[in-house]
Amino acid sequence: MTDSKAENHPAKKKETILSGMQPTGSLHIGNLEGALKNWVKLQDEYWMFCCIVDWHALTAEYRDTKAMKETVFDVAVNFLAAGLDPDKCAIFIQSEVKEHAELHLLFSMLITVPTLTRLPTYQEKKDTLDSYGFLGYPVLQAADICLYNAHKVPVGKDQEKHIWLANDLAKRFNNIYRKVFNEPEALFTEVPTILGADNRKMSKSLDNHIALDFTEKQTEKRIKTFYTDPTKLRKGDPGHPEQCPIFLLHQVYTPKANDEIAPPCKTGELGCVDCKMRLAENLNEALRLLRDKRQKLIKNPDDVWDVLKVGADRARSRAQSMMEKVYRAMKTNYRG
Repeated sequence: MTDSKAENHPAKKKETILSGMQPTGSLHIGNLEGALKNWVKLQDEYWMFCCIVDWHALTAEYRDTKAMKETVFDVAVNFLAAGLDPDKCAIFIQSEVKEHAELHLLFSMLITVPTLTRLPTYQEKKDTLDSYGFLGYPVLQAADICLYNAHKVPVGKDQEKHIWLANDLAKRFNNIYRKVFNEPEALFTEVPTILGADNRKMSKSLDNHIALDFTEKQTEKRIKTFYTDPTKLRKGDPGHPEQCPIFLLHQVYTPKANDEIAPPCKTGELGCVDCKMRLAENLNEALRLLRDKRQKLIKNPDDVWDVLKVGADRARSRAQSMMEKVYRAMKTNYRG
């Protein structure tokens, strides 16, 4: 599918969305509930570019890149297994569209170092990640967004400042040269709270996650390790489900959890072990179709790589068109 065909999608797709995810390891149910399920819904409302941002991953993974191909492939498998449709959205690898780096370089001329150092994500990680690449990460992210002239970017609240920066850079470029870019906005949607086994945000780096590629037995084993209400030491003790990450997951994966899980937990009738096993059963049931799709895709790797190639061709066509407009606006299309 070419970009021109993409522009002829149904009329309701009037706006463009750019979404991205880093290939830094197995995706987990936090990624599924916090992003992927939302993207699957949005692909029917917008024209979407879904990018596997391998260059972003290098800010932390640059010393050891041997597993990058495997993790890129795994992210693509999860995108497709979760329901992203390559006929509705372009699924591609960031580094296969070199224009991302090109626009990043041009945008880097429009931003000051103090602005970047004030961003919350830099302040949080500057003691462990101090490279120029990490400092410029939000500028590359802005380039990712503006390269496709995206109107909106579906993100969590923790990325709000980065979308503000993309909006600001688009505005600066438009004011200095002439209007080329839409000024992108964050698209916030309500997502369920997903905490890991240690009651912190679910993360592979913390090893508190439930990976999408876990087997049912691995899922059950991980759920058994989850933190629960510290005041509920044994069955019969009254519980406080609102303080328990297991109950938060029940609210996502167990129908009528507020009626069937919370009351017996509060009275002590439902013990934590039984509560966890009910969750494991429901979670495994909810993930069964996705896991089955994963296995089929893994057995046909060429089909997955073909999706990424077609997606990159489609993205590159859009990106090249945008860069031509950028250079014309800057009057640096010397032979044009």
